[in-house]
Amino acid sequence: MNDLTRYTNLLQAIKQRIRDAQTRALLAVNAELIRLYWDIGWLLNQRQQQEGWGAGFIPKLTADLRNELPEIKGFSKRNIAYMIQFARTYGDPAILQQVVAKLPANDEQSIEVEIQPFLQRAVAKIPWGHNILLLERVKDLATRHWYMQQTITQGWSRNMLALMIDARLHERQGQSTNNFATHLPAPQSDLVQQTLKDPYLFDFLTLEEPFHERELEIGLIRHLEKFLLELEQG
Repeated sequence: MNDLTRYTNLLQAIKQRIRDAQTRALLAVNAELIRLYWDIGWLLNQRQQQEGWGAGFIPKLTADLRNELPEIKGFSKRNIAYMIQFARTYGDPAILQQVVAKLPANDEQSIEVEIQPFLQRAVAKIPWGHNILLLERVKDLATRHWYMQQTITQGWSRNMLALMIDARLHERQGQSTNNFATHLPAPQSDLVQQTLKDPYLFDFLTLEEPFHERELEIGLIRHLEKFLLELEQG
């Protein structure tokens, strides 16, 4: 192997490590965003239950947040309603109950799927828009779990996920995937590329287009540092 080939291989290895690190940072920020929306949704759901509030308080909350935090734009009336729906569907984010669901397999037997890891991990690995699509279109938890796993493994964009749901792919493919993929989604996958352009992430990082790549890098690193520190505490 000559020097040029060795250098080319080294360059490719470094580029791959950079892309993988960028993907990890991106997914860490996305996980933080999902956790924030989940926490807020649960808080509002609890207040509705305890105080008897209807949906009428949401426009006021939206207006007040817009006035108090004008740089944050992810709190429209519609999105706040989605946060509440999300929390009602998945429960208290701090105390997750282990539930077992069943998904039919090709051999017409049932495969048990633990939903607790799904609640803890899968919802945070896909963008908010994917989560809302699944909430609206897939009512069975085990089937929703299957589509989340496939999205993570295959790197599906939101449009691709919608097409697969319309095609009822879970019925044709049948067999459930019981374990999450241990590898990162490919940096060039539709899922990563769409997450990189997710307007909810830009709102969360308080970045506005047009922005400099350095601003995005700093924002990602800041949230990645927070995420890693919390992991170490746990």
